[in-house]
Amino acid sequence: MAAERILVFIPMYNCERQVPRVLGRFGEDVQRRFAEIIVVDNGSRDNGVEAAAQGLAKLQHLPGKVLVNDDNYNLGGSHKVAFEYALAHGFDRVVVLHGDDQADINDLIPILDAGDYREQDSLLGSRFMRGSRLQGYSLFRTLGNHVFNLLFSAAARRRVYDLGSGLNLYSVRYLEPRFYLGFPDNLTFNIHLLLAGIHRRSRFGFFPLSWREEDQVSNVRMVRQSLQTGRIAVEYAKAPDAFLAKDWSSRPGRPYTSTVVAQVSGGHIERTRVPAFPSR
Repeated sequence: MAAERILVFIPMYNCERQVPRVLGRFGEDVQRRFAEIIVVDNGSRDNGVEAAAQGLAKLQHLPGKVLVNDDNYNLGGSHKVAFEYALAHGFDRVVVLHGDDQADINDLIPILDAGDYREQDSLLGSRFMRGSRLQGYSLFRTLGNHVFNLLFSAAARRRVYDLGSGLNLYSVRYLEPRFYLGFPDNLTFNIHLLLAGIHRRSRFGFFPLSWREEDQVSNVRMVRQSLQTGRIAVEYAKAPDAFLAKDWSSRPGRPYTSTVVAQVSGGHIERTRVPAFPSR
């Protein structure tokens, strides 16, 4: 089997302090497992873009790019940008690793070594299954997530271990129909992606994560997010087909475009401004 081309996608918003640590966990052996790494910034107000470029320059064995979204797409929209990039550039798999330094890329390495992921459409990191390790995560939030996991397990009739964490692996062939374009651009994107995977009878599984809560700034408004999440479970349970067919995006029919502002290879940073991929 020819070596797979695996893309690493790091979404970032105001992660100037965290993204260098995320990139710093890519040791030489880890770097050599991937074809490219892209950091996708969604309108950060700090110096995160430059911090990402400098962090990529320290990866001598893995080329990378820094992309800046052409509009405010939020976290879900940044996923759409990365998936479109992976499709446009012929990658086989895409890893999602959040730029806030809560998940660790090294949790994925044993899975890549085992090779079983090739039989899956997606593998999803879980903070709450056996073998996961939580640091600085409150008992209240842990219990709340377990409740939601049980709620969605009942709604989807499939065991759910996490509604969306910061480390996932997707087959690009699975994403090729672009069923994700109508999903919300906000933080609930991952929930819709999970439900779509269950409804489409895709092959997927969960794996345990190590997870840290340190100096990250949460964008989640807990009460509002909890109510919104609960409504998703109810609406999906009542009418799955109608729920997934609805266009929940903030820009229906309009493309999600992004600009490459830095290309990095072998420690050299080239400043540029070119489209990340042709708009559809």
